[in-house]
Amino acid sequence: MEREQLYEMLKKVQEPKGYYFNSDKERVLELLEALIINKKRYGYMSCPCRLAAGDREKDSDIVCPCAYRAPDVEAYGSCYCNLYVSKEWNEEKIPHNYVPERRPPEKIGF
Repeated sequence: MEREQLYEMLKKVQEPKGYYFNSDKERVLELLEALIINKKRYGYMSCPCRLAAGDREKDSDIVCPCAYRAPDVEAYGSCYCNLYVSKEWNEEKIPHNYVPERRPPEKIGF
């Protein structure tokens, strides 16, 4: 699957849920390319902004969209990668603050 195809497919699925792609389309396409690479590498689309263990069970919390996306978008208007954002974030109605890592340290160190 090419990144433009993935973009269109995910956009149709996620926007009705209130999750929008970052308005910086080039950044989004780079992240989608990384998701495609991770799919080829691991067999699943692990978060491109985190180090995957290569074990789907261990990485289940970081399969995109990750388990942290909803609370991150709710609190900051953006997920950790800035791939998924709120409408207000894209419209610059809320500040673009740094999104801290929510993944527990014990999962990061595998």
